[in-house]
Amino acid sequence: MTLLSEDQSVRPQACRVPEPGKHTSLHQYSTDYSKEDYVDSVDSAVFGAVEPPRRSRGRLILHGLVMFGREFCYAVEAAFVTPVLLSVGLPRSLYSLVWLISPILGFLLQPIIGSASDYCRSSWGRRRPYILVLGILMLLGITLFLNGDAVISALITDRSQKSVWAIVVVMFGVVLFDFAADFIDGPIKAYLFDVCSHQDKERGLHYHALLTGLGGAFGYLVGAMDWGHSVIGQLLGTEYQVIYFFSALTWGIFLTMHLFSIPEQPLDKVSPAPDLSPPSALRLLGSHSNGYGALTKEPVSPVVPCVTDLRPRSFSALGEANSVTSSAKQPNKEAQKRMTFRSLMKTVSNMPSHYRYLCVSHLLGWTAFLCNMLFFTDFMGQIVYKGNPYADHNSTAYITYERGVEVGCWGLCINAVSSALYSYVQRCLLPYIGLKGLYFMGYFMFGMGTSLIGLFPNIIATLILCSVFGVMSSTLYTIPFNLIAEYQREEEEQLKLRGNTETPRGTGVDCAALTCMVQLAQIIVGAGLGALVNMAGSVIVVVLSASTMSLFGCIFIALFIRYVE
Repeated sequence: MTLLSEDQSVRPQACRVPEPGKHTSLHQYSTDYSKEDYVDSVDSAVFGAVEPPRRSRGRLILHGLVMFGREFCYAVEAAFVTPVLLSVGLPRSLYSLVWLISPILGFLLQPIIGSASDYCRSSWGRRRPYILVLGILMLLGITLFLNGDAVISALITDRSQKSVWAIVVVMFGVVLFDFAADFIDGPIKAYLFDVCSHQDKERGLHYHALLTGLGGAFGYLVGAMDWGHSVIGQLLGTEYQVIYFFSALTWGIFLTMHLFSIPEQPLDKVSPAPDLSPPSALRLLGSHSNGYGALTKEPVSPVVPCVTDLRPRSFSALGEANSVTSSAKQPNKEAQKRMTFRSLMKTVSNMPSHYRYLCVSHLLGWTAFLCNMLFFTDFMGQIVYKGNPYADHNSTAYITYERGVEVGCWGLCINAVSSALYSYVQRCLLPYIGLKGLYFMGYFMFGMGTSLIGLFPNIIATLILCSVFGVMSSTLYTIPFNLIAEYQREEEEQLKLRGNTETPRGTGVDCAALTCMVQLAQIIVGAGLGALVNMAGSVIVVVLSASTMSLFGCIFIALFIRYVE
């Protein structure tokens, strides 16, 4: 790994360490530099000593292709998991429990896996061994999920035992896939941060976001095709086997290209860089006894107070959140060992009120979104098309249900496209209505759209209203993280105005808290939605529940979310 950039020797140095025994005033540093020179010199001092070499666009795209494959498989899972589970005989009251197991495992095991990858000493690097293992688990999970029923039918002839074992195998495949797909995102992002320079991280995250949207759209598109009467469908057996073929092929090829896209330096060969900057410049993720998100106060050598946020501001949620936290990816080992799930929860409980309110609104939004998205194709098959997933597989009722699922995939494809388009519309609307206005509008449009779908389940109207799903998706992935960035900027400005020398509170723990809300929403949906469907006797309650939660979120945003200029 190249530790020093080629032109570093000719760039001005902002942070100079005085010679021993010589008293040096802070005023004599950098007083004759222009603003641009100062920013450039601080960037050199903070990042120049640890930056890898610049990467080409082709390598960054190859690195991001794994997100296309991951989202492709995610789309297949979201579209077909409920129809597959119901087709193998899972009771209606239990079909939401499959979404409950994976987030619980995430809460328990995510800190362990994240810490283990930081200290992996494989000759292949720190992140790629974990990405490979999790990628294989994803492939195994989707294999069991889409082929479990066919495999059990070939092995077991007893009808009652066949039904039980098919449910067990398919559920295990779904949980395994969901677990691996959720966990693989962390090592992928860490791999990008480890091998890319500060400038390339933003470019890489942009390609990740772009390819994620394209992968989801193509995944839903494959699910929307009628493969049962095609030549490849007759060759492979059933529609699920065709979809599995495309999913496994896409994931296998793009995972391989990702793993060989950019060389990764093994941990044993990484030379520690000298610490030329104050702790606040590189270690923003502290969560210790000095208060919410505060850093342990350590004596440091006299240096010029460096600006802590010199990166260009981005309206991309993925870019914003990961850019904010990327500078905190390599805290010292003692800090990493102290950051446990218990300490994280204690830190969240001590958040300032406006951060807690943001977490609550994020929880309401994701609960509404998941209520609709995880069961939308089943809603299309049962309510809009009036099919029956429990009927015999060669019956008209079941074929009608499958047709509804296919059309539901078209709706989710519309959602993926509208999400990408709306992310650009947000930039135009931002100067006029602000972040809080965009936040409220996203929830309101989703709540009204899903309520109309539930009250008037018409095919054409439902497909048109699927565009509001993309509005909600783009809102959830952008606005909360930008609000966190703005809150952090306000706090830094207030500290400067007061002349306070305190270390700014870390932003990484705020982003982690928002991420926890997504898993908590999935747990709530998995634990409660099945019971609601059983009580109501119809899956129409899925869409109406999403609408209710979203409108509650609108009220909460209007009353509690702090306005930001």
